[in-house]
Amino acid sequence: MIEISDVSPSSLAHLIGMPGITDQVTVAIDAAQADGRKVDDMVMTGPPGCGKTQTAKVIAAEMATGFHEVLGQAVDSSAALNALLLSAQDRDVVFVDEAHELKKEFQTALYLAIDQRKICISTGRAGSAVQSIPIANFTLLLATTDEYAILQPLRDRMKLTLRFGFYSNDDLATLTRQRCRGLGWVVDEDVFPEIARRSKGTPRLALRLLQASRRVCRAEGDTHITRAHLDRACVLEGIDTLGLGATEQQYLSILKEGATRLNVVASRLGLPSRTVSQVTEPLLVRLGLVTKDEQGRRQLTAAGFEHLHQHQQQGV
Repeated sequence: MIEISDVSPSSLAHLIGMPGITDQVTVAIDAAQADGRKVDDMVMTGPPGCGKTQTAKVIAAEMATGFHEVLGQAVDSSAALNALLLSAQDRDVVFVDEAHELKKEFQTALYLAIDQRKICISTGRAGSAVQSIPIANFTLLLATTDEYAILQPLRDRMKLTLRFGFYSNDDLATLTRQRCRGLGWVVDEDVFPEIARRSKGTPRLALRLLQASRRVCRAEGDTHITRAHLDRACVLEGIDTLGLGATEQQYLSILKEGATRLNVVASRLGLPSRTVSQVTEPLLVRLGLVTKDEQGRRQLTAAGFEHLHQHQQQGV
């Protein structure tokens, strides 16, 4: 069975929703190919699920080079970092996802390694003997949701910064439509804008909801995905018409009672205040459902009241 990930984009021409980034990368690749060298090192920053990993894979595909991927938190020793750096050949792409999770000492070792194009390994007791081993001239790509958690000397060595953002509903509809064509799935046209509207501007969530709709479709013995299948998938996952989940819906219900301080909201949600302010609130503010008064208390906007009323009426 073909999965959604099996037909992911393999060229810059197939990337949807980030023209500024594709222009930057196109220029970088064209210049590298003209000069017969590796692509410049880059840091990719932006919200999770918005295409950083996919872009890294496309860069390697466009350059027809090897691709070496690791999560920052998976690098738990100098040996693990050295093994990663030694595995790459000239012009390969070494991709560190969640790079801000790299321990500071490994970030330091990384920028020293790319500066000197070598690593140093202790070969004697108590570091009494050190062996210098050259590493290939590879391209280093760092992906992060918090670029300032990466040491400045490492950030400064990246020649390009690619800033990813949330997608428009039109771009998300185009992306899911493109993926369905690649998969050969038959989908009613009105499904795509509805998936986009419920995906919080995030491609990963749009594809997840598409997969959920397909799952309902097949469970019911159908092969043609309809709006009814999407609606059923959303009910099963507790997602409303804007893609808000149970926690976000509860947040809005709390504010229906009036302006409320963050610590009170967090307490009633049973979550740390920092989680509420950094994870739950940003989307609600971006959608124009929540605002803050002069005392910093959270309160619903007119759009927030309207959405909450519709949600409660429809039971969606």
